Amino acid sequence: MKVLVTGGAGFIGSRIVQRLLDAGARVTTCSRGNVEQPAPNTRHRSVDLRDPKATAEAVAGHEVVFHVAAKAGVWGPRREYFDINVQGTRNVLAACQQHGVKTLVYTSTPSVVFTRGGIDGGDESLPYPRTFLTPYAESKAIAEQEVLAADNVAGLRTVALRPHLVWGKGDPHLLPRVIARAEAGKLKQVGDGRNKVDITHVNDAADAHLLAWRRIDRAAGKAYFISSEAVALWPWINGVLQRAGVAPLNSRVSSGTAYKAGAVLEFIWRMLGKRTEPPMTRFVAENLATSHWFRLDAARRDLGYDPQWTGERALDEYFGVARRDAETQSEAVANATAQATA
Repeated sequence: MKVLVTGGAGFIGSRIVQRLLDAGARVTTCSRGNVEQPAPNTRHRSVDLRDPKATAEAVAGHEVVFHVAAKAGVWGPRREYFDINVQGTRNVLAACQQHGVKTLVYTSTPSVVFTRGGIDGGDESLPYPRTFLTPYAESKAIAEQEVLAADNVAGLRTVALRPHLVWGKGDPHLLPRVIARAEAGKLKQVGDGRNKVDITHVNDAADAHLLAWRRIDRAAGKAYFISSEAVALWPWINGVLQRAGVAPLNSRVSSGTAYKAGAVLEFIWRMLGKRTEPPMTRFVAENLATSHWFRLDAARRDLGYDPQWTGERALDEYFGVARRDAETQSEAVANATAQATA
């Protein structure tokens, strides 16, 4: 089985690649930049997905594509988000259809349904909103809809996964940024601290991708929320800080104040043409102050998804605490997928 993973050198992509290799697949990875040390036993191509010809050349000869690459973040030129996340995905879809790819697993985000006021126990029936607080969410929503609409076109089966707040060992962004801001005294609790939020360990996220591939007959044409557990956000953050040897948060700001500050800072940053992310944005304020967690019924039913990396076990892995228990779910997924690649 020949598999292409866009963004295969990234945080989620590299975990997917390793699971594919463990399952016996022949893997090619691609990314916009050069990779100094590609994963062992893989081929790597430097490809800008905004280039339709280069994208088609990368896709050719593969039976399965995991489209993980994207421009992430909450701030940046709108055109870049749309060029990479929308047009890049269109180029991947066209290449898959042109070259007879059988399955496309697309990495989406719960941000595609995010609205003000939070979400408590949402499911896949949630609609796409009419307006978005960030071009990242808007561009991913457009791309997700086009991926799902392409299911069963030219023999291609498609599925989209929405992992929420992915973290774990090797996390280059989420927890390192939280810890660094807390150390610098620049992190405050936003809101009343009672909001409940989904978090997804990177191992569970990677397993979900392989499960979606294996069960594409059930999953085709659908999107699925993916998470490891729902936590009380601010107590969880303080637990992380305690593990990191950082003092717990002792100051807070109201959600309304944070939202207004985000709006003002966004305006100033746009006026000044700054490309760096503002200290606060409306999208970040909403995410920090409101609940956003989702039911996993559909993923459990259709994919057989059963998150394994939760609680102290997940934190132990992040902070390098030795444990002897094996990655049982990951091993099960790899063994089952090996049969599909035979």
